[in-house]
Amino acid sequence: MTPSPLLARLKALAHGFWTTGLVAGGRVSSREIGRAALGSAVGILVASLVAHALAPGLPALGLIAPMGATAVLVFAVPASPLAQPWPAVAGNTVSALVGALCARYAGDLGLAAPLAVGLAIAAMFALRCLHPPGGATALLAALSGVEPSFALSPVLMDTLVIVLVGVAYNRLTGRAYPHTLPLRPAAPAPAGAPARFSAADLDAALAHYDQVLDISRQDLEQLLQFAESAAYERKFGELRCRDVMSTPPLTVPFGCTLEEAWRLMRERRIKALPVVDRAQRIVGIVTVADFMKHADFASIEGLGARLRSLIRASGLTHDDKPHVVGQIMTRQVRIASADRYISELLPLFSEAGHHHIPVLDEERRVVGVITQSDLIRALHRTVRAG
Repeated sequence: MTPSPLLARLKALAHGFWTTGLVAGGRVSSREIGRAALGSAVGILVASLVAHALAPGLPALGLIAPMGATAVLVFAVPASPLAQPWPAVAGNTVSALVGALCARYAGDLGLAAPLAVGLAIAAMFALRCLHPPGGATALLAALSGVEPSFALSPVLMDTLVIVLVGVAYNRLTGRAYPHTLPLRPAAPAPAGAPARFSAADLDAALAHYDQVLDISRQDLEQLLQFAESAAYERKFGELRCRDVMSTPPLTVPFGCTLEEAWRLMRERRIKALPVVDRAQRIVGIVTVADFMKHADFASIEGLGARLRSLIRASGLTHDDKPHVVGQIMTRQVRIASADRYISELLPLFSEAGHHHIPVLDEERRVVGVITQSDLIRALHRTVRAG
C-alpha cells in the first residue's frame, strides 16, 4: 500500500529533525545519558528529603513540578548559561514571587496566568537570570493562588538544594559546574595565520543576532576559534609543493663561474641556486652563505674586498682559489617531491633553518624551488580563501 503524501511528509520531517540534531540529546553517549539521568534523580531526591526535614508541612514531598526542569538543566546541560546557579536560583524565586503577586492582584485567573509568565520573563531578563523553568514556576504560582512566601519555601529552598547537589555531582563526574571557560587554549593556527575575527567582531555579530543563545559568549568564541583553526589546517594541509613552488626554477650548472652565479643572485634577488648536472638532476645548492664562508665572513673588516676577490676571475691557470660553484656549493641538499604536502615542510623552515628547498619530479629533476616567500604567499592565499 502506497503511503499518503501527508504521511510521507511527516516521516521526512521527523527524519530531518532527527538527523539535523533538532531532537535534543540524540547525539551523546550512553554514559553521558546515564550520568545526567542519575544526577537528576539524586538532585530531586535530596531536595525532597531536605524539604521534608525543614518544612514537613509542605505537600507532595515539598516539591513542585518545575524543579524537574531545573534538574534537567543543572545535570544534563551544566555548561548552559541558563543552568548556572544565579539563573536557576534567582530565576525560579523571582518568577514564583511574580506569579503569586499576579494571582493576588490581577483578580481574574485568565489574566493572572499570562501576565505572570510575561512579567516573569521580563524580570528574569532584567536581573540577568533567565531560566526556562521560571516560566512554569510563575504559571504554577498564578494558577494555584499561592502566597508570596511560596517563593521562599518550597521554590528557593528546592532550587538551592538542586544547585548545591549539582555542584557536587557534576564535579565528581567530570563536569564543570558552575561552568567556567576551560583553561585549555584554542588550537593555534599554523604560523603566519592571523586571527580571522576579534572579540569586538563577535560582540557585533551577537548584537546583530539579537537572540538568546544557550551557550556562553566565551564558549562560543572558543568554539569558533577551534572551528576556524581546524578549517585553516585542513585547507593548508591540502596544499602540495607543486601548488606553491616557484617555477621555472633558476638553476646553474656545476661549472658556472662564481661571478656569474653571484650576478644571478643579485639580479633576481635570491639567496640560493640549485646546482644541476646536464640532465637537470640536482647535485648541490650554492647559497649566499657559501660565498660568505669562502670569503671568511668571520671577520667583518674587509669582507667586501674579500668577496669581490673571491668572485672575480684571477686569470691564472693554476691556483688554490675556487672558480666555479661546484667548488663552493653545499652537497647535502634538503629536497622535496612535487607531490609532498606543504605542511610537512613547515618544521624545516621554522625549526631547521632552511630557506630554500628544491622540488624534484619523479626522475629527480629540479622542477621548482620553495622559499619562505612562497610559504608566506600560500598562507596568505589560504587565509583569504577561508
